[in-house]
Formats: sequence, structure tokens, C-alpha cells
Amino acid sequence: MKSAVETLNPTRVRLSIEVPFEELKDSLDAAYKKINQQVTVKGFRKGKIPNRVIDQRFGRGAVLEEAVNDALPKFYTEAVNEGELNVLGQPEVDITELKDGELLAFTAEVDVRPEIEIPDYSGIEVTVDALEVTDEDVDKAVEQLRERFASTNPVERAAAEGDVVTIDLEAKVDGEVLEDGVAAGVSYTIGSGELLEGIDEAVTGLEAGGEATFTSELKGGSAEGKEAEVTVKVTAVASRELPELDDDFAQMASEFDTLAELREDSRKRLENTKQYDQATQAQERVLEELLKLAEVPIPEKLLADEVQTRKHNLEHHQLGQMGLDLEKYLEIQGKTLEEFENETSEQAIKGIKTQFILDELVNKEKLNVNQEELTEHLMRRAQSSGMSPDQFAQAVVEGGQVPMLVGEVARGKALAVVVEAAKVVDTNGEIVELEDEDEAAEGTEEATEAAEGAEAADEKKDEKNEA
Repeated sequence: MKSAVETLNPTRVRLSIEVPFEELKDSLDAAYKKINQQVTVKGFRKGKIPNRVIDQRFGRGAVLEEAVNDALPKFYTEAVNEGELNVLGQPEVDITELKDGELLAFTAEVDVRPEIEIPDYSGIEVTVDALEVTDEDVDKAVEQLRERFASTNPVERAAAEGDVVTIDLEAKVDGEVLEDGVAAGVSYTIGSGELLEGIDEAVTGLEAGGEATFTSELKGGSAEGKEAEVTVKVTAVASRELPELDDDFAQMASEFDTLAELREDSRKRLENTKQYDQATQAQERVLEELLKLAEVPIPEKLLADEVQTRKHNLEHHQLGQMGLDLEKYLEIQGKTLEEFENETSEQAIKGIKTQFILDELVNKEKLNVNQEELTEHLMRRAQSSGMSPDQFAQAVVEGGQVPMLVGEVARGKALAVVVEAAKVVDTNGEIVELEDEDEAAEGTEEATEAAEGAEAADEKKDEKNEA
């Protein structure tokens, strides 16, 4: 077999392959055997039909077609390996010459990973939010905890802001009561903004037994987005009473004996959260700067496939679960189809560039993933998916996705290398020392799933053996 590689552009090549006919012998034998098992010829037992009879009855061309289809993937793979190509996706194959007994010649055009020059990233500098927890932040956290321990007491007076009312609702559109527009015994806190626009004004001032009618745009259901006439009847009014902020509250709501200890614990929790957010922010901004520095050609077909995958997942999974179609989604978002497609394309480009660059960094820095790192990452992914670690691990193995998870961890480590080399300062001008960068980078969407679907590049690479 002879093969030659022609570079069409930085992300696509054409392989020209010539195969001497004698190298097709195994595939020809397999073709005759397959046809033998599929056809019947009078006077011969099934599977015992001579090759010359098959040629006479069914044509030598049918045998050659079967043999070539069987042989192409093997010769294509050999040419890819010989050319040391990092291919993406399936090739477009064109048989240019087939001379019986002499020669098979064909070409295969396929996308390849571009060669990427990793830029000097040591000069990257980013600014992140300062790690500040104010007394007001602590007050808010404690107040949220206090809200969770609020009690309600029935009152015989008009409803006011902050009260909890029990209400019945009936919605009409064009004078007709909606089948899914009736609800009874709904508990609602006035001022929470959790129900329909206009309901706070309607129920404020009503006592138990009172009712009011208002107009509002429906947020869900069969008439979502339409203006409806809503009748609300208050059946009960209750006041919310918050516990006193004292040591007794601290003992009731936490493991601490004093309010001061509870507040100190809240401050530490907020500091930890902001520290994690600061590290995540640093990684995202460092990655943005790295993407600006590197020139990364994008394979056109890979990009088209990635855009299509993202659109499909949005339409058939995310929106489907919310009972929306793409048209309604765009209306809610206030976007045109063109704007949506441009945004999707930009996100896909960013995802593919991220994966290509970080994968190249993995190779350049010779980063490896050990079993402990893979297990920790698997545990985090299982938790975010709502599955048990055992269930998630089984699904990963059965789906052949272990290499994908290894790639995610490796890319997280690659980003951590860049972050470590970068200068990170906060908004106060102070140098930020990030801790546990490897772990944080692993969990950062920008690193491991910056490309939700940018793993498609790896999956498409694997498909080359099925071409």
C-alpha cells in the first residue's frame, strides 16, 4: 500500500491511497463467503457455491463492491497511522480507480487537529474580586437562617406585606376559565414575588373571605405568556414571627451556644465561599486571556457538528423539560434566531479552542492523571448528576466515557499550570495566592466542560476506526 498526505488547510487533509490488488485477497475471500451465505443456487448446497458461479450469476462487480467496502477502513487506518495524523470525525472517501486484478486507488478527506503553538502565558495578569466579607454580609446570612425558623400565627385582620395568606386562584383567558388555571389552598408570602405579577397589590388589605380580580401575564401552563384575568380569594391570613436574635436562637438553629459564635461561623463560611468563587473567577479570566493569545484554527465540519449538537440538546432536552420550543424560548430571551445561532457558534468555537489548547498543554507539560484524581473527579461528577458514585461509574464504563473523564481531569490540571504562572490581583491591588488550584481547576466548567460537548472532538477522533 502507498499513501500520500496533502494538506488542504490547517485543519483538513486529503489522503491519496493506492492498494495493490493482491492486498485485497482477504477481503475478496470474505466477500465470497458472505455472499455464499446469503444466496441460493440450484445444484449447489448453501455456502458451497464456487466463486466462478457467483461471478456468473451475480456479477464480479457485486463481489468487488463488497470486498472494497470491507477493505477501505483497514487501509484508511493504516494510512492515518503511517502519516501520524490526529484525525477528527469520519472521512469523505472517493474511489478514484478500481482495476480488477490490478489496483484499488481512493482518496479520503478528513479533518485533523491543527498544530498549535502554545504562547508564553507567564505574562498573563488578571484582576478578581477582593476577598471581603462585611458585617452586612454576615447580617444577611444570619437573617436568612432566621427566616427558616419563622413561625406563623393566624390573625383576624387585613393582610399586609410579610404575611402568609392562604388563597384560591382562578385564571380566565378571553372569558374562559383555563383547565389548568384553577388552584386552591395555595400558601403565599406577600412581597415574596413568587407568584403572579400584581398579586401582592390584590391581596394586600384583604381579610379572610375577601377576594379581588387583577390582570397578569401567565408564567406557565397552557396559556403561558398570555394576559389573564385572575380572581384571588383569601381564605386565611397569618402573620410571620421571627425568633429573637439571641443565644437561644443560636442554640436552636445551630450547634453553637452563643449568637457571637454563630455569626463567626457564618463569616468563615462566607469567606470560604468567596475564596472558592475568587479561584473560579481567576481560572475563567486566565483562560480568557490564554484564548486571546493562542491562534487556533477551527475545523469547519467539527464546528458545524458541535453547533448542531448544542442546538439539539437545547431543543430536545433542556427546553423540552420546561415545556418550551425554540421559538418561545427566543421570544422570552428577546433574541432573534440569527442572534441565537451566532451566540451558539461563538460558544462552540470557544469550547473547541479551549479543548485543543489545554490538550496541547497536557502533552507539552507531560501531565498525567492518576487513579486517585480520576476517582475524585468521578465522585464530583456523580454528585452533580444526582447519581450515586457506583451508578455513575457504571454508566461511564458502559458508555466508554472513561477517556473523556480522564481528559477532563487532565485539562483541569493544564489550566492550573497556567493559573499558577499568571499574576492574579484583586480589586484592591493585592496579590492573590490561590490554594488547591488543581482541585478547583478540575471542577471549573471553563476547564473541563468549557466545551460542553467539545469532547465531541475526542469522540469524533475515535470514529476514524469505523470509517
